[in-house]
Amino acid sequence: MKDKTLHMKFAVRTFLAKKIQFVRNLNYRLRGYDVHPSVIFERKLHLDRLYPRGIHIKENCLIASGVTILCHDHCKRVNNQPLLIDTYIGRNCFIAVGATILPGVKIGDEVIVGAGAVVTKEVPANCIVAGNPAKIIREKIRMNDAAELMNWSQEKGWF
Repeated sequence: MKDKTLHMKFAVRTFLAKKIQFVRNLNYRLRGYDVHPSVIFERKLHLDRLYPRGIHIKENCLIASGVTILCHDHCKRVNNQPLLIDTYIGRNCFIAVGATILPGVKIGDEVIVGAGAVVTKEVPANCIVAGNPAKIIREKIRMNDAAELMNWSQEKGWF
């Protein structure tokens, strides 16, 4: 009986979460952000509001709470206006809690950005980056369409 109740609670929460994600995603797209409808956004994000068209996020990404993604720079100016430069996140990426993606950065497909990382330069596909500034800590990873790491092993000490 307990398992059946737990299963039902999980089913209801999953149903509601999908509806909430649809509304969040639609809200960002209506505000001008270039995000694929399959992107999952958690709460309390800081997406650049000065130049929303400059943020590009491809399909099947998960953007965790507290992430900051920028696409303008007030320190670099053009005609006395902030530099507007596009920021790209590839397919099947996971951007962990509190990460910061700086303006003009391009993140490849199937990338994990660690919690609290500050990404200051381009990140190639199929790797994990972490730290401040973010550095590659693992390469040749594979992610699925749910932005889950596929080739991890408990024997190697990963997770």
